[in-house]
Amino acid sequence: MARIILNDVDEMLLDRIGRLAARCGWDMSGAVSHLLEKGLAEYDRADALRFEDSEAQALQAALEALAGVPDDPGFAMIGRARPAG
Repeated sequence: MARIILNDVDEMLLDRIGRLAARCGWDMSGAVSHLLEKGLAEYDRADALRFEDSEAQALQAALEALAGVPDDPGFAMIGRARPAG
């Protein structure tokens, strides 16, 4: 495994990592490794949820088309029975 050296890390961040390491029973190296792995997985998941430009444009066009549909109360009655009497 490659060595990772962190330079110019904020003291508050180091303190947070140290508290997490203590709480989980890890040394600082293990804590940083776990945090990097979890953070990268989270970043990959968030990145996978992004639309391609063509998909975003298609979604935007569909939303704009829906906004132009007239407000017709008849559509709201589809599948509903008329009140008796």
